[in-house]
Amino acid sequence: MEKKTLLTDCPDAIGLISKITNICYKHQLNIVHNNEFVDHAHNQFFMRTELEGYFNDSTFLDDLDRALPAGSHRRLISSARKRVVILVTKEAHCLGDILVKTFDGTLDIEIAAIVGNYDHLADLTTKFNIPFHHVSHEGLSREEHEQKLLNAINQYTPDYVVLAKYMRILSPNFVAQFPHKIINIHHSFLPAFIGAKPYQQAFERGVKIIGATAHFVTNDLDEGPIITQNVIPVDHNFSATDMSRAGRDVEKSVLSKALGLVIDDRVFVYGNRTVIL
Repeated sequence: MEKKTLLTDCPDAIGLISKITNICYKHQLNIVHNNEFVDHAHNQFFMRTELEGYFNDSTFLDDLDRALPAGSHRRLISSARKRVVILVTKEAHCLGDILVKTFDGTLDIEIAAIVGNYDHLADLTTKFNIPFHHVSHEGLSREEHEQKLLNAINQYTPDYVVLAKYMRILSPNFVAQFPHKIINIHHSFLPAFIGAKPYQQAFERGVKIIGATAHFVTNDLDEGPIITQNVIPVDHNFSATDMSRAGRDVEKSVLSKALGLVIDDRVFVYGNRTVIL
């Protein structure tokens, strides 16, 4: 017996839940858990269904295709553990949080490798018996560096690439290799304070909250579909350094939460938004 998750999104119509669940019954698949949502503004239906049983994927999906309206998308995803490659620069807090949560089972992922454009986090990585690849950008063009990155990443065939404070902008060519598969943590509450030195920007504006945003990477800098966000209060007593220090705790928790949602197949990307079930 297998466990799989069915993700369905399509134009809304009468009877969609009944049609989908009846096909599951026809194939003798047990529905373990089910969530649905309708975006009435765009007339779009979303449904996440956890199934168990004996699957004939092609026949099951063919039956769904005949039942669903035009413009539908459906994915049947194995419950197998997802493989991730993590890109890092120098900061350890986000990487460390993911490593510990993977070690204790909070995040059910396989960290296939960690790749850094500096070697600062190699010792931390090897403590968890995970391969570390130092792929320096120094003396290379962006294209040359990214090709070396791809060479290191692709040997592990990851399901997702995680930017754990990886402080380099990725080219459209690189992003195109992993559509909606690159997860980034941005050290501010997007869409505010995009780009460099967000905590300095926040300090200069006298903000009363600071936060972090985890999002999928697209070709628009810091403007990809948002997965999750969180904030904490600050006041006039906080310097930019104080904000940065407090912000690191928010960053690591937001990135780990986003990664958990993605690897549990709870995230639908719809335009430049997400629906999370």
